[in-house]
Amino acid sequence: MPLEDTASTINVIDYNFGLSRQKTSNRNSGVPLHFFLPTSPDSAPFHYRPSFHFPASNHSLNVIRPFTLAHGTTTLGFIFQGGVIAAADTRASAGGLVACPAVHKITPIHSHLVVTSSGSGADCMLWERILAREIRLYQLRHRQRLSIRGAAKLLSFMLHPFKGTDVCVALTLCGWDKEAGNTGCLIYVCSDGTRLQGDVFSVGSGSPYAYGVLDRGLRWSLSRDEAISLAREAVFRATHRDAYSGNNVDLFHITAQVHQV
Repeated sequence: MPLEDTASTINVIDYNFGLSRQKTSNRNSGVPLHFFLPTSPDSAPFHYRPSFHFPASNHSLNVIRPFTLAHGTTTLGFIFQGGVIAAADTRASAGGLVACPAVHKITPIHSHLVVTSSGSGADCMLWERILAREIRLYQLRHRQRLSIRGAAKLLSFMLHPFKGTDVCVALTLCGWDKEAGNTGCLIYVCSDGTRLQGDVFSVGSGSPYAYGVLDRGLRWSLSRDEAISLAREAVFRATHRDAYSGNNVDLFHITAQVHQV
């Protein structure tokens, strides 16, 4: 279902967590279409784009960090005849420090959708909550859920203003799309606005090793148990070669409903 609807009430909310300005229309029986449109600290308001160039902000250079925060993880998702499998390790790292051994990098967003996250932990948690909120609001207002492709397009549109900033988010949407003919759907969205759809994705510092296992064993005709075993092995092998991945393996099987394995 297209995201654009010029005959609806549009609420444009700046990135101020509360204050909003509303543009209204008397058409479409007053049914609102409300999407969160964040702006970066240096961007102009949504309705005004000057022709001259603003210099990039260097506010991040003023933050003194005790050590370099190198990010690392291993997440993956793939489609097979029985649905979609999502898997990830559970190690959160900060440079050479294992900050937490039991982080959940796969987040259920809706009854038909989970998201695997890679990048800055704080950024990923924020944007997952924003996406979950917008999907829920869409369903409440339109009495139908937003498709996986629609959710990915919305997320990409919201992230694009932050291109070139310190925002570090790489999310893979793993879901079941009734609008596309009751089939699995896998879409990768990055913090620069990149949006890619495919049958298999692995993201993070351990992804090259995970791809090696997936390329060898992945096929459409896998059974559910075989697909779960393949995903578990791919993440497990990656944790042995990638220092920033490790500890446990989280697994989800997505059909018309989300099932944690």
